[in-house]
Amino acid sequence: MIYLHKITKSYEAGGHSLQVLKDVNLEIEKGELVSIMGSSGSGKSTMLNILGILDKYDSGTYSLNNTLIKNLSERKAAYYRNQFIGFVFQSFNLLSFKNAMENVALPLYYQKVGRKKRNMKALEYLDMVGLKDWAHHMPSEMSGGQKQRVAIARSLISDPKVILADEPTGALDSKTTMEVMDIFKEVNRKGITVVIVTHENEISELTDRMIFLKDGRIIQKAMANAS
Repeated sequence: MIYLHKITKSYEAGGHSLQVLKDVNLEIEKGELVSIMGSSGSGKSTMLNILGILDKYDSGTYSLNNTLIKNLSERKAAYYRNQFIGFVFQSFNLLSFKNAMENVALPLYYQKVGRKKRNMKALEYLDMVGLKDWAHHMPSEMSGGQKQRVAIARSLISDPKVILADEPTGALDSKTTMEVMDIFKEVNRKGITVVIVTHENEISELTDRMIFLKDGRIIQKAMANAS
């Protein structure tokens, strides 16, 4: 499903080149639930951006679902993101002027799906995350956990092969964190590959496999005690 071979990535900073990823090798199989851990500056967000086709890499090979991801135009990158990937962010990234149903339906709007059809599908996904009754509420009327569930529903509506989640529980309390992780695990049981960037041990221990990054290199891959 996901294959990285000798991936390197550098940024220019203050006239100097800063290497953020160094010869990263990684394979994630279809249907895995994986966490990527590392301290600030370890390269985990850069890796997630590359996996999500939001950032280009300098050298190496990245294949997603047997498709080589390399030197893509912005249009082609957007096409592959829409085909393969759903995103969940710590800050939810909901549009404040749209209600829950409209936020969930947004990816289908960009795919030119008609309003009636996309809203009906959005209601189905809100129902899946337990928020159908909140379909017409605005983000300002929701708790952090509710907003994250809306964000998860939005990430699923395009039937992605992979969910990439960047610190998805970072802004949530402990009880809500477990509720959100239960949703991710349920999504994963449906066969969708889930990759979660986190700094929380409690989260990583709920995944099938933990990948540790330090100074741009993978230093350890370990099986977790997922229940």
